[in-house]
Amino acid sequence: MLPGAMAGLEFLFMPDFSKVDSNVVLAALGQAFFSLSLGMGCMMTYGSYLKKKENLVQTTGMVTAMDTGVAILAGVAMFPAMFAFGMEPAAGPGLVFVVVPQLFAEMGGVIGLLFALMFFIGLTVAALTSSVSLLEVVVSYLIDEKGLKRSTAVLSASVVMATLCVFASLSLGGVGPTLFGTGAFDIFDLLTDKIFLAVGGMLVCIFAGWRLNRADLEKEITNDGKVSFPLFGLWYNLVK
Repeated sequence: MLPGAMAGLEFLFMPDFSKVDSNVVLAALGQAFFSLSLGMGCMMTYGSYLKKKENLVQTTGMVTAMDTGVAILAGVAMFPAMFAFGMEPAAGPGLVFVVVPQLFAEMGGVIGLLFALMFFIGLTVAALTSSVSLLEVVVSYLIDEKGLKRSTAVLSASVVMATLCVFASLSLGGVGPTLFGTGAFDIFDLLTDKIFLAVGGMLVCIFAGWRLNRADLEKEITNDGKVSFPLFGLWYNLVK
């Protein structure tokens, strides 16, 4: 293990409850919602494509476990190396585009270049696949509710998303329109991460807990009782 790497593991896994406040809680909830695609329609859209006999309890458990596992592995890979090279931990764009390139540069030689290439190729693939999943929600709506062809729906949604992405990217360099001194990227981040995801999740819970019949909801989740879900009562009360 590199000298100083243990400090990175302590930073990652040892909580400092003195720093926990409402902003930290909101940030954690926003990260969880975004990482698991909750409150934004993705799960409902892709869930509608599943077979009727699909085990929803097992599938959702696997998705949650895999997402959390990958996040922990990424943290274990990044933070010990940062502390070993004497770098300050960061998050968001600062971590990806500032700290991580410095980390690979510290490695030096072909190894650093190879890891940088692999990392940014993986980041590009992750960004593209995430964009596709988010785009499918809008595309599905345009097809089902507005009667558009898939090609037309994809093109229309892609143009709007690309335009918004251009404004967000330019704002990171201090270019483009601002609102109350805030750039497009920060505005989009505030609206989606702090507001829309939480509101969307709350509306889904209200619909599932107060509009749907409990018996019908349990049948949908358990495939008419064929799938075991002993915690359904607890889950339902938490949702409601």
